[in-house]
Amino acid sequence: MVARPMRSHGRMSAITVNTRMSAMPAAVVGAASCSGASTMIARVRITITAASDSCHSQIDRLRGLVRTDGGTRAVVSVALMSRAYRRAAGARRRRRRAGGRMPGHSLRKPCGSLAGARGVRCGRADRVEHMNDSPRDLVLASEHHFPDDFESVLDDTSTHRSTIGCVIPAYNEEGSIADVLAGLLNQTRVPDVIHVVVNNTTDATVKIASQYAGPHELHTDLGSQFTEVFVHDIGKNPDKKVGALNYGYSLVEGYEYLLGVDGDTVADPRAVEFLESEAVSDTRIGGISAVYTIDDKPIRGTIAKFLIAGQRSQFAAFNMQNLLRGRNMAVLGGQLSIFSTKALRDVMRENHQSSPWVKDSEVEDSLLSLQIKSAGYLTKINPLARADVGGMTTLRGLDAQQVKWTYGAIELMWPGQRGDTKGQPFHPNLRLRWLENFSMLVNFFIRVAFLTLLAGSLSIHAFVFSPLWLIPPVVAVALNLRIAMSMKNRDTRDVLFAVLMLPAELYMWVRISHFLRSWTRFLSRKKVDNWALQAKAERGGGNGHWVPLAVVIAVVTAVAVVWTMLPVMVQSTILWIGWPIVGVVTVIQTLSMFLKLIRRQHGYKV
Repeated sequence: MVARPMRSHGRMSAITVNTRMSAMPAAVVGAASCSGASTMIARVRITITAASDSCHSQIDRLRGLVRTDGGTRAVVSVALMSRAYRRAAGARRRRRRAGGRMPGHSLRKPCGSLAGARGVRCGRADRVEHMNDSPRDLVLASEHHFPDDFESVLDDTSTHRSTIGCVIPAYNEEGSIADVLAGLLNQTRVPDVIHVVVNNTTDATVKIASQYAGPHELHTDLGSQFTEVFVHDIGKNPDKKVGALNYGYSLVEGYEYLLGVDGDTVADPRAVEFLESEAVSDTRIGGISAVYTIDDKPIRGTIAKFLIAGQRSQFAAFNMQNLLRGRNMAVLGGQLSIFSTKALRDVMRENHQSSPWVKDSEVEDSLLSLQIKSAGYLTKINPLARADVGGMTTLRGLDAQQVKWTYGAIELMWPGQRGDTKGQPFHPNLRLRWLENFSMLVNFFIRVAFLTLLAGSLSIHAFVFSPLWLIPPVVAVALNLRIAMSMKNRDTRDVLFAVLMLPAELYMWVRISHFLRSWTRFLSRKKVDNWALQAKAERGGGNGHWVPLAVVIAVVTAVAVVWTMLPVMVQSTILWIGWPIVGVVTVIQTLSMFLKLIRRQHGYKV
């Protein structure tokens, strides 16, 4: 089935949520004072009443298993939600309107998938209590003589199980969405609900995802668990991924955690378990990212294998840097991250936003990570939670993706205001971004300067080889090899990519082209839709990735012509000044690589 959002009627609306019956807290039934303050836990309808509280504080009190403060009261009751119950409830409401309030009555519990779950006995009748005239009077279970099985549920509320709502934004993911959903349903800790939000799709994503729609009762290492998959086709969405994420957030904002998963990310079977365990262990945590890489086994084609090997090395280096920085994650990527919904609400309040993600930035996940950090929360990376993400197998697609990422990061780094994006150059989460861009600038300068001076020296027969020039490449190969060895699922291709030097060097030139294209696009102040350009590139359109090569050819040709026109004395002077400068910069970079090479990795695997 394809799920559609429930419509609000009057002052009450409902968000349907599911979790395993063994974790069912006391249910609260009443009149919601704000839209969306109604939810479902363990297939039990739950609504909070607290006339003086805000919607979010009502939901927070629900998660605390009917914790009350001040004089706020709640009415405790339980009502199993089945089709039979809803039909009976509708009939009772009609009779009540006709003849006044009815006394309490019994409802026989349904059997089926919930049979045998803790606190549920098939065929046993539960008493359904109606609202008092004053909803602020606390009605205790013992005063109303609830059945033993319901009292046992109340006794079990000391062991609280957090609730997780999963949101999967999907755009043309027909080739991966089935694996993504299968991976989530194969988790040891299954999300309590899974919402696939399909937007702007032109393929069979909805059809394939709908095969997984509906309730699922799963038996895992952590016991029996229940979840339900909903598929939402929201059609044309001008906000693209940001719009899909915010749509999903509106469906799961009543949960304690939002699990964001990309439509091409397959999670390791224990990934959600590890993310949840760390998230609940420290209330200061606003979000946690998993360690992600790319599964290169199904990749075919020489160019595709080369690009995937480069991306695996790039991701491994980035993840290791974050792990070694006290596991403080610079970017809570959309690949697989868990967010505290309380932190998201704080971000929305402090930034005057109506939703957690905003379309101001090309990198919505980076901006949200900055906002979570600024709100006083921690952004972490979990070394045990792992996932395989989709990689780019063409130069065109890789260029569009990397330029979008770098361009968005530059917008956040650059001082001043650009449109609705305010630069935050001194934000702690952007330090790694500054280092990355500075490193790319140094790599670009050393390579261009070395090749230019080498060609100039050979042209006047002034080049003298020194074995010292072999030290930087040797250190670079050793560093690349260490990165490859730090991969948990490394293979021969990763090792060869590092030790042969040529593949890594070619991939560095590819990254330099992305770096140059991003900065020139940013400095030109030309407004472009990088999301649309990436989508076009993934469909095989656009040739912008060849622009850096064309520019290099033109520049080299011009420099060669000018060089031949210079007197020998001027050429010698340029070489005499240029080589020492390149030598000093190369020594500094080599020393930096050596420090990374000998740095302890504390057993982390990426």
